[in-house]
Amino acid sequence: MKEPNNSKGGIHRRDLIKSAAAVGVGLASGSFAIPQVVGQGNVGKNLIQIENAKPGTRDWQLTNTRQLPGKINKILDNGRCPWIEGYCSANSVRAGETLRVMVSTNPVSDFKLEIFRTGYYNGDGARLMKRFDSLKGKTQEDPLVGENYVRECNWDPSVEFEIPSDWLSGVYLGKLTAEKENIQSYVIFIVRDDRPCDLLFQCSDNTWSAYNRWPADFSIYTSHEGKSTTGFPSGSVSFDRPYGLFTHPVNKHKTSGGSGEFLPWEFPLSFWLEQHGYDVSYISNVDTHVDPKGLLRTKGFISVGHDEYWSVEMYDNVLKARDEGVNLAFLSANAVFCVVPMLPSKKGVPNRTIRREGWFNPLPPGAKLPPNMIHQEGFKPVFDRDAAQLMGARTPLLAFNGSGDWTCTKPEHWLFEGTGMKAGESIEGLVGWEMHAEPAMDLPGMEIVAKGPTMAGDKKGEYTATVYNGPKGNIVFNAATIWWANGLSSPPGHKTPVRHGVAQQGVDERVQKITHNLFQRMAKA
Repeated sequence: MKEPNNSKGGIHRRDLIKSAAAVGVGLASGSFAIPQVVGQGNVGKNLIQIENAKPGTRDWQLTNTRQLPGKINKILDNGRCPWIEGYCSANSVRAGETLRVMVSTNPVSDFKLEIFRTGYYNGDGARLMKRFDSLKGKTQEDPLVGENYVRECNWDPSVEFEIPSDWLSGVYLGKLTAEKENIQSYVIFIVRDDRPCDLLFQCSDNTWSAYNRWPADFSIYTSHEGKSTTGFPSGSVSFDRPYGLFTHPVNKHKTSGGSGEFLPWEFPLSFWLEQHGYDVSYISNVDTHVDPKGLLRTKGFISVGHDEYWSVEMYDNVLKARDEGVNLAFLSANAVFCVVPMLPSKKGVPNRTIRREGWFNPLPPGAKLPPNMIHQEGFKPVFDRDAAQLMGARTPLLAFNGSGDWTCTKPEHWLFEGTGMKAGESIEGLVGWEMHAEPAMDLPGMEIVAKGPTMAGDKKGEYTATVYNGPKGNIVFNAATIWWANGLSSPPGHKTPVRHGVAQQGVDERVQKITHNLFQRMAKA
């Protein structure tokens, strides 16, 4: 369906001009001085500041959700919402490109689609950009099991529209509401641009798809006949399906259905960056894969939250960006761990399917991969790149899962300036639910800035947060925890995560100040 005449537009040029004079950026209260915005913020106001001065709303949140009853296996609740569910034709789109949104309603119901740009917006968390009313719904078929167990939808578009030229880069949520029972869910997409920026926020959408079990236990972690959950290659998963069922704590967030892992693990960072007026632009994992030159437009590249699944091209492109002087911040864990090729859909659309084909973690000398991890004759898993040589540390193969306190080991480091932290002082519960360890001590200027134990039941592990020097005065920081962003802010509707009996403690001024120190150093490098 084409865009209806009554749909509301987004940002207008006159609004940009009008807002430039009135914009004000909210600052977190507390004892730490908030640094001045760098980059474009030194001359007038940057686009993020102008955008966030516009009126926000909390209507973006889901208020009436429903999931199928029962469990999909012995452990996981069924998280699917067939009453209304959908997906987008692309992970990211530029202004002027057409986005198609595929929606299914069962039972059949008319529905509306409201599109919001997420950000700070005076604490509301999003701004309404466009709405489509009284759309005709229909029940669209679940896909058959395809080659290598992929479940790839071929649904008809319910609405399609051109991205307006004045929509700022960001993460956009489409809120779907079925009129029959007012049940709601999301679709999600990224608007990207090509402008120079201080910070480049990479969403971890490969990992969202890897853990997505929709329609009924079909994730990369699903055990199929002749394949184990850890085998190479794994079953294939497609972006052409709704985000519904997950294999980990995201499944507990009943009001985030359809948004992948963005709301629990990534939005707190985006919310905080835009609150403080940082000049940030947004991309997907697919953009990192296909656009190496695009990475060079930023001073700092950020990996966020749970960023487990990377292609070899992503690794090589980010490594090249580092070597060209781009700063890297891995505010993530379990990152750059599993190797995936980016494969086309059945219709030939590129980069719509992934499967696991190895690790960014070389096997120790003399070690052999267990026979049960290879399930295709003649298949050779990829182990020829080391995540530690990019991030500073890597996901350990054994004790990779655990939670604990984030403990300062080097209080004199510039990272801790203004925090008052002492050696051995901890930020409680910040590490989880997975972490990085095994630092690459041969990297230039390598420093371990935080280190400590983790627990996962009765399993003990250890994490290491690191900083090392790039070749052109740039730096690489590895926070070693999925939960780093949760220490920065708690947007509307956000829930503090709990895992392995450890609760992340929420917003902490020390995490905020460390992150300010990091981004200010990146902007000057």
